[in-house]
Amino acid sequence: MDFTRNPEHDAIRAAVSELMRAFPDSYWFEHDQKHEFPWAFHNAMAAGGWLGTAIPPEYGGSGLGVTEAGIVLGEVAASGAGLNGASAIHISMFGINPVIKHGSDAMRNEWIPRVASGEVHVCFGVSEPDLGTDIARIRTRAVRKGDRYIVDGRKTWLTKASEAQKVLLLARTTPIEECRRPVDGLSLFFTDLQRARVTIEPILKMGRHAVQSNDVLIEAMEVPVEDRLGEEGRGFHYLLDGLNPERILVAMEAIGLGRAALRRGVQYAKDRVVYERPIGMNQGVQFPLADALTRLEAAELLTMRAAWLYDHGLPCGPEASMAKYLAADAGYLAADRALQTHGGFGYAAEMHVERYFREARLMRITPISENMILSYLAEHSLGLPKSY
Repeated sequence: MDFTRNPEHDAIRAAVSELMRAFPDSYWFEHDQKHEFPWAFHNAMAAGGWLGTAIPPEYGGSGLGVTEAGIVLGEVAASGAGLNGASAIHISMFGINPVIKHGSDAMRNEWIPRVASGEVHVCFGVSEPDLGTDIARIRTRAVRKGDRYIVDGRKTWLTKASEAQKVLLLARTTPIEECRRPVDGLSLFFTDLQRARVTIEPILKMGRHAVQSNDVLIEAMEVPVEDRLGEEGRGFHYLLDGLNPERILVAMEAIGLGRAALRRGVQYAKDRVVYERPIGMNQGVQFPLADALTRLEAAELLTMRAAWLYDHGLPCGPEASMAKYLAADAGYLAADRALQTHGGFGYAAEMHVERYFREARLMRITPISENMILSYLAEHSLGLPKSY
């Protein structure tokens, strides 16, 4: 195992860090407060070619791996952009992996380069109200009528639906009672988010206000057969191609967010003078911050291992899940410790750590909760009976 620093990775970190200098905490504070999408940031990342980091060169990307994509997103989050920055570009960078792997040649050639360039925005239509992670029970239906499907249903927690032109949509094409397994009979579509046939409503939420999450009602939306990925009824299996890399990328974002918070906490501990001495001289302040650093470092090691496995075509399900679990916890802990270091001022928006804290809490829930990860590991890594 080689822990020598990778010059290419160092170059990526340096380039992204330099770009992020144009978007200080004040930029993210303003956009979070006003609930405004960070277009200037998004366009700068697109112009720099970063959206195409993990997209194959034949579709306008750099052809790098999830490791490099994670480094980019982690550096964005660590700059102070947090999830407002990472979520603005996350789906464009790797959310379309099922399209790259299972879309038709025509679909890939027409749309992937436009996603890589930032011209086209995509949202992910999987989650539904009241179902949580029970994807097999989704109620959105796609009924085939000749060369088209008629889609009706409701999706929730769609990031960037308000900005997106395209949606990666999971719908049931065969009633579940007619399927051999519950996960059969689901089909995945990459299609237009037709404003005349959908109603998009923002979800009021705790944080990450610059990037909307939306409820989407779909009514009699016509989807051409050619917008379906692969075979009918195989959508769940195609969706799996995006789950492990998503967990790895989210882990890197959580670590980056934790580093942003820790940097703020450490600086405040150096600058804040009480009883004629900086509070950072007190071990009661030092130890929680040093502990947070240690946890972030450990989480990053496991995350980089999971990314290496994925990029080398090796199984990485448990590693990706554990990385997401540890990174989300470490990022949240760092944000909590940074806020505590600030004392009462940590609750003030002008100090920024309260924004980091609100965003870090989200990472312990999405895209999969801690409990579901532990259930998965108990079954698949420890061999215990399935609990759900």
